[in-house]
Amino acid sequence: MATFLYSIGRFAFRRRRLVALVWVALLALAGVGAATASTATSNSFSIPGTEAQRAFDLLEERYPGQSADGASARVVFKAPEGEKITAPENAAEVSGIVKELQDGSDQIASVADPFDKKAPAVSQDGTTAYISVTYDVSSFELTEETRDSLKNAGNDAREGGMTVEIGGDALMVMPETGITEVIGVVVAGIVLVITFGSLVAAGLPLITALIGVGIGVSTITALASVMDLGSTTATLAMMIGLAVGIDYALFIVSRYRAELAEGREREEAAGRAVGTAGSAVVFAGLTVVIALAGLTVVNIPILTKMGLAAAGTVVLAVLVAITLIPAFLGFAGERIVSRKDRKARKAAAEQAAATGEVLVGDAPRDNGGTRWARFVQRRPVMVLLAGVIGLGVIAIPAASLEMGLPDDGAQPTSSSPRKAYDLLSDGFGPGFNGPLVGVVDLKNSDDQDAVLKRITGEIQKNEHVAIVTPPAPNQAGDTATFQVIPKDRPNSTETETLVHDIRDLGDTLKSEDGAEVYVTGATAMNIDFSEKMNDALLPYLALVVGLAFLLLMVVFRSILVPLKAALGFLLSVVAALGAVVAVFQWGWLGGLFGVEQPGPVMSVMPILMVGVVFGLAMDYEVFLVTRMREAYVHGESPAQAITTGFRHGARVVTAAAVIMIAVFAGFIGSSEQMIKMIGFGLAIAVFFDAFVVRMAIVPAVLALLGKHAWWLPRWLDRALPDFDVEGDKLRRKLDGDATEGGSDKEEQETVSV
Repeated sequence: MATFLYSIGRFAFRRRRLVALVWVALLALAGVGAATASTATSNSFSIPGTEAQRAFDLLEERYPGQSADGASARVVFKAPEGEKITAPENAAEVSGIVKELQDGSDQIASVADPFDKKAPAVSQDGTTAYISVTYDVSSFELTEETRDSLKNAGNDAREGGMTVEIGGDALMVMPETGITEVIGVVVAGIVLVITFGSLVAAGLPLITALIGVGIGVSTITALASVMDLGSTTATLAMMIGLAVGIDYALFIVSRYRAELAEGREREEAAGRAVGTAGSAVVFAGLTVVIALAGLTVVNIPILTKMGLAAAGTVVLAVLVAITLIPAFLGFAGERIVSRKDRKARKAAAEQAAATGEVLVGDAPRDNGGTRWARFVQRRPVMVLLAGVIGLGVIAIPAASLEMGLPDDGAQPTSSSPRKAYDLLSDGFGPGFNGPLVGVVDLKNSDDQDAVLKRITGEIQKNEHVAIVTPPAPNQAGDTATFQVIPKDRPNSTETETLVHDIRDLGDTLKSEDGAEVYVTGATAMNIDFSEKMNDALLPYLALVVGLAFLLLMVVFRSILVPLKAALGFLLSVVAALGAVVAVFQWGWLGGLFGVEQPGPVMSVMPILMVGVVFGLAMDYEVFLVTRMREAYVHGESPAQAITTGFRHGARVVTAAAVIMIAVFAGFIGSSEQMIKMIGFGLAIAVFFDAFVVRMAIVPAVLALLGKHAWWLPRWLDRALPDFDVEGDKLRRKLDGDATEGGSDKEEQETVSV
């Protein structure tokens, strides 16, 4: 592996114009594809294998012509204080708005008058009413004229003293990440300048990462309509691709500068940097790809697409790092090193020339990394206990984790959708915002009317039910639908119990009457989604950790080091989940992070954090510990190897972690609750893993294990493939070639004399 990458690095350095041209051409091609592609028209959400999805599919089959992807909205009215919405002047105002909406757009499928006697939509106290609006197209296909018509509905009513708020997905727009995303990139640039002391060296990782992310996100945008990719797919790919792209470039540029400091020629230094640090980049990238691609085992299309898209962006980041980075290093010339270092080396070279000494490179110097490594090795037990106990305390809130999917009730209290949600909850009951849709398959039933009467009667007796609407059969008479309004809020445990009670009733009816009863709707889909996430978490964790354990065993030629890496990851991710629960569910420090409304943690969050954070955590493990392994293989003692690893890796890993935290934290400014929570969760997880686990717990454990950390049974050592990640074979080959070249030269000089 190292020898192959060494050849790639030297080739890219020599043919830098060709390599740069190829990547620029790919960026232009992806950009053109994104610019000319049609806009994604839906954010379809399906959960194969669940009852809610089977009911949804049955509805599409038995009720043809009814679009399930059409946008919807509710215009909610509340009468002025002391008045009724049913008062003649107020009712006339609302009816006028119904007419206004009907004439406002040709994309409207239906507008339901709240005073229609067949389906009234007025609260029992007569103060609140709502207009239901459905559209023929999805929210992403609505024209600006249609949106404006909906936004302006009720302006006159507001001026008359009525409260008018609009909810639903018709006004949903692409999430905004805000200025903090740009701040994250700026922080990354500042950290790189401090780390390298050179604007050229600092700018190179940023430029190459943006090129890789540009190609990846543009490709996703180009394929969004064809592959039905949701808006969060590109955001996650950008988030992950930008973070790892900067990190991978950072490690190779840092190793290149170290090779230059040892006196290598620039092309040789580029080859060796890609051969050694590039090997670590490839395997670190593989762990991230395994973790993201492993999301396919959950069997939820939206997660599969998000994982594969982000994994593709990581692959691009790896390819950019091992090809475009050495090409840009060729363009950078001596400016990749700070002016101060260039002057120091020039002075040393002049002094060596004057004295006749051979300049072999800079001698190893102590730095913050070596001092920290020695401190940890002096007090390994204290550091280990402090790290484990500290993360354990932070992880405590994770035991109270409540999961769900956000609805309008999770929106900021100042937003119109949230105000509409609260008005409906106050006027019609907490469960009104989360109705359950019952679907009855009557195909195998003999007495359909009796079955429907029994079903609705039994459901109405349930203590958690507020209202059951009369069943509505389809034209064929083989299917009927009805609505169940729970007494409790949509994400409550009582509503979850109600869903299971109705399904248990359906099992009884199927065995007795042949009729099948399903429960679907947004609330039931959310419940099924959360349960599927819970069921998939342990198998997914076992798959990802197991594959990565085998991969790290090949990289480190050890059993205990990969085991330590996996256990450390579990500790950091549980602590990060505890922090997410404390901030987003309990509301602690919520104002600091823009959390206006605490609520359940998104169902997707734990499994997404496991997938993403595991891959990123292994980055630091690979980059830090491979340098220790390299030093140990080359003859240093276990203690010396730890110090050497921190001498070369601590500053770079610290800079990489700060950059990644800055990039992820930039997404906390998003207007979308899901993106905000993901950004916070990933940022805090990287902080825990990089600075507590990798920089404290890892050296403490290695110090306690000593030489046993690198133990591997001989039979297993022979069975595992040797990819030479630490570059030992490459070093011997290059040193051998140099020796042979030097002997030949000496022999030629002797003959000529």
